[in-house]
Amino acid sequence: MIEEVFSIELPVGERLIINKNRITGKRPLNKRLAIVTGIHGDEFEGQYICYETARRIMEAQEMLSGIVDFYPALNPLGLDDADHKIPKLGIDLNRMFPGKKDGDMMERVAAAIVEDISGADMCLDLHASDIFVKEIPQVRVSEEFAEDLLPYARLLNTDMVWMNASATVHESTLAHTMNMLGVPSMVVEMGVGTRIDRGYGDQVVEGIFRLMKELKMWEGPVADIHYPAISTDGEVEFIRSDTIGVFFPAIAHNHYVQKGDKLGEIVSPLEGRVLEEIRAQKSGLVFTLREYPFVREGSLLARILTGIEEG
Repeated sequence: MIEEVFSIELPVGERLIINKNRITGKRPLNKRLAIVTGIHGDEFEGQYICYETARRIMEAQEMLSGIVDFYPALNPLGLDDADHKIPKLGIDLNRMFPGKKDGDMMERVAAAIVEDISGADMCLDLHASDIFVKEIPQVRVSEEFAEDLLPYARLLNTDMVWMNASATVHESTLAHTMNMLGVPSMVVEMGVGTRIDRGYGDQVVEGIFRLMKELKMWEGPVADIHYPAISTDGEVEFIRSDTIGVFFPAIAHNHYVQKGDKLGEIVSPLEGRVLEEIRAQKSGLVFTLREYPFVREGSLLARILTGIEEG
């Protein structure tokens, strides 16, 4: 059932409306799972996951015990323009939580979202990367809540769990706010900005059903899942450019590399020569890889989870 979470008149004579789709199974008082996405308008991976998860639940709704709430467009203005932030305002909605009921427009939006999700038994916040780098499916949690969240994070069928990825578990984010309010919340990130990778989406959807099975919300069959590498087993190495040019990767994404392996090279199309050869300083799993070819000094090229064995 489609329900309105928040609505407000805009100066241009239109309305900003945030809706959710509530799917109720038998024993609705059992558990409630909130699946949210669209906080950033240039991240589309969650749109497919919401669609596919809702479709599969509705095909066998008698197998659902509890409630699943889908919030696919928390920043509808940004989604309209493929804008990471709120258009015209230049504000990152995911730095405005918990919001204020008597604040400005977007603070009220944030407060309404928090109020509506409050009381859920679990919240999944789905994100994609930006247009510059591609991420393997991963769960991001802060060390502050890791002890409680890791058992659930392992079930989401991602390739990795990144502990303390500060940018996505910042104290002003939705996930941190909900954790502080007692709603166990995890950030799931995958892919690249402005695109949808249905393979990644299907992978995470299987994990969501496995999670619902663990929460005793789903009585239907679930697929086998694989368990992720955990960043606490090692360190994350950031590989950055030292020059300006065009980056050509020499490895596949989601690939184990050995110390000294060539990761790629930065070239000068003008001069027709290699400016910088990029090699791994440590062995590990490449979980982030540059997608946007043009780079400047300091541009992120790759991230490697080190100190783990090749699976």
